[in-house]
Amino acid sequence: MSKKVLIISSSPRKGGNSDTLCDEFKRGAEEAGNKVKKLFLKDKNINYCVGCGVCNQTGNCTQKDDADEIVNNMINADVIVMASPVYFYTISAQMKTLIDRTCAKHRQIKNKEFYFILTAADSRPESLIRSIECFRGFTSCLINPVEKGIIYANSAWNMGDINENQTIEEAYRMGFNI
Repeated sequence: MSKKVLIISSSPRKGGNSDTLCDEFKRGAEEAGNKVKKLFLKDKNINYCVGCGVCNQTGNCTQKDDADEIVNNMINADVIVMASPVYFYTISAQMKTLIDRTCAKHRQIKNKEFYFILTAADSRPESLIRSIECFRGFTSCLINPVEKGIIYANSAWNMGDINENQTIEEAYRMGFNI
């Protein structure tokens, strides 16, 4: 059965290491017959949450930017892939800003399968633990999330380093097997 897959790339570099893994995941998912949409957060205008609390009353954010469109895409997807480079041992600011902006509708992001893609210059796999915990902290606030897979891509500092890493094939296979 075909699934609606949403890939959210938070790399600040189009074609960067985590973004390249998103492309491979996408290629695999499409080749398996799924409908895939990839969003590149750098191309979106997403303001910071201002903590006004209006969304607690109305279910809608007062800010008029691209966050609502992205959150609606998350609500409508069957599978959500969240990808981030790891800077100073946590997810990118772009991804964290988006997560914060899901507040108004986060309870509507339910029954989703989640995949996480992380890249880091550090060669130690444990250097990605905090980033996974950020994603898990987010999904723990949702209704019935199912963590399906994680790609840990270490030793990827310079643009293109990922092409020498076995995770490029892992991303394709993971996408193909959703």
